[in-house]
Amino acid sequence: MSIDYKAEIERLKKELDVTVVAHFYQRDEVFEMADITGDSLELARKCQADSNPWVVFCGVGFMGQSVKVIAPHKRVLMPKVADCAMARMIDASYFDDSVDYMVERGIAKENILPITYINSDASVKAKVGEMGGLVCTSSNAFKIIEKGLESGKKILFVPDRCLGQNFANSMGLKSCVIGEGECDPKEADIICFNGFCSVHQLFTLDDIAFYRERYPDIKIAVHPECDPKIVEAADFSGSTSQLIKYVNDLDPEQKVAIGTEYNLVNRMRERNTYVLSSTKPECPTMNETTLEDLYLTLKSIEDGEPINEIIVDPHTVKYANLALERMLAIK
Repeated sequence: MSIDYKAEIERLKKELDVTVVAHFYQRDEVFEMADITGDSLELARKCQADSNPWVVFCGVGFMGQSVKVIAPHKRVLMPKVADCAMARMIDASYFDDSVDYMVERGIAKENILPITYINSDASVKAKVGEMGGLVCTSSNAFKIIEKGLESGKKILFVPDRCLGQNFANSMGLKSCVIGEGECDPKEADIICFNGFCSVHQLFTLDDIAFYRERYPDIKIAVHPECDPKIVEAADFSGSTSQLIKYVNDLDPEQKVAIGTEYNLVNRMRERNTYVLSSTKPECPTMNETTLEDLYLTLKSIEDGEPINEIIVDPHTVKYANLALERMLAIK
């Protein structure tokens, strides 16, 4: 007998003390079943404020960890503990190697201020927290870096080189990327780890040229995880939430091509909206979660045998939360 997953998910949500959460990049059928939707840190904060003891998080691994870090009393399950490719590019040892790289080139460790993008493992956030550093999001990176520079220290930005370079460019600062050409920490304000988002690397200058030639008055809006050349050629660059606001504020007749994940673009508006790529920019790990996975996870709570629970050790929770708290203290 086949299972009506949607009906069963609705039943379980009513009968259990659980909140289903979904990131903007989730596939539509999963996104539609969520009680709370949004961007990564926004979701973690909403979960922290939510009264239910159980959270079922539809997203990627670091997002579930973020909930556990800022709300350790919550029981956090994930239908699929999918790995963000960018977050996997750096771990605690690679972070240590990056610090060593700077020290070996004449920057004292106490003169390094690490900032990690929210798209990182909790162990990396904890390393950053232990060194007095902060977390940032694509929405507040400008503000966090600006505040960090007041310390007079060199900024070590991990893991996304594009985000670090784009905000350096927007602030008139000099950046370099470890492992990419000659990266002299003494000559740069922001030293970037060589990580990236594979989805946001799909967008090219040829894509922009195609749309500008076809629709001369079109607007190009992209995420700052895109290559700096793409951000420079665009009309607007912003985080997921900022992109949504930008598009919603446009005249409905204004054409816009958007450089970010396909599921989000597809939901933005019905008319005059285009995906800035000749291929479908779909995040493979964000799309791993299915309705069946969500149902099975909720059913595991009902059965008293929860699956895919996110566990973060107390030391990591302490220092990762410290890095997050430093970010949240900056208004």
